[in-house]
Amino acid sequence: MSNETAVIANITDQCYTAHRTYGTFRISGRALAGEAGAEGEEYSLTRVTPRTAVIDYGDKRKIPLSITAREIAEDLSREVNSDAGERSFLGVFVCAGDVPTEEELRGAREKLDEFYRALVASADREWERSHSFLFINDLQRRAAANLGLDKEWYYQVRETAECPGCGTRVKPGVAVCKSCGAILDREKALALGLGQHQGRGAFVAQDKHDAVETGGVRGQVASAPGAVASAGLTGEKQKMRS
Repeated sequence: MSNETAVIANITDQCYTAHRTYGTFRISGRALAGEAGAEGEEYSLTRVTPRTAVIDYGDKRKIPLSITAREIAEDLSREVNSDAGERSFLGVFVCAGDVPTEEELRGAREKLDEFYRALVASADREWERSHSFLFINDLQRRAAANLGLDKEWYYQVRETAECPGCGTRVKPGVAVCKSCGAILDREKALALGLGQHQGRGAFVAQDKHDAVETGGVRGQVASAPGAVASAGLTGEKQKMRS
């Protein structure tokens, strides 16, 4: 590594920004697989150069102060890693050379996993006490995700769509609305055996325009999904009116 530069490695996908009087620094996160066509990275690298700060004594005296790249890099890494509390580590470190060694990467991963496990244990205790998502923070959720743990408190916000039949919010890709029975994805519904014959002479309507057959009598679906026009029932009503 050149004496004029220092290299900060980041083994997470999180980006960090730090402000100093001598400049603003952005520590980039590693690219994930599939992100903007990337294959995924083990780490990201941020190169830091020396800067010159100014000491202002307030009596018109100003003295320039040279700061080495290594000093700046270590200062930035220390700030990022200490941001999550006592003994925290967020996956950022200063490389000894131009790229991190396998030993440096292994040590950083072990340290990060240890911190993530401590976060998960803390979240478990909080969940047992309060059973409230409000007391689980984003960093604890991130820890569970990175450790591949399926926790009850690991709540993820998912996109939903509105059912055109009843307005209920449903997950993307749902074949049938559980509230009103509307077919939202015909191909998927057929593949799952929904919308096919359910018994002799009867089948479930595909949508409000499909015919419904029951007991050998065929009619058109009414405005509500699953409604059946029965010739026998209509005949009985006509007799009562006469």
